[in-house]
Amino acid sequence: MINGILWRIDNGAKWHQVPERYGPWKTCYHRFSQWEPDGTWARIEQRLQADADAVGELEWRAQVDATIVRAHQHAAGARKGG
Repeated sequence: MINGILWRIDNGAKWHQVPERYGPWKTCYHRFSQWEPDGTWARIEQRLQADADAVGELEWRAQVDATIVRAHQHAAGARKGG
């Protein structure tokens, strides 16, 4: 069932598209919808990542985005004429 949740997240699919080999999609959905708000899913993810990292199965990367979006001066509330 956890693999069904992971499959759905990884593929960006709808819940009803989770393959039957992971169990009923409704079970995957109901577990995830209970676990996400109460923090259980975050703890599961942390444990899976820690276990994978401990045996060298993760390659950690950092990404820095220096995108700057400038607003027009009037959009920022500047007064006309100075």
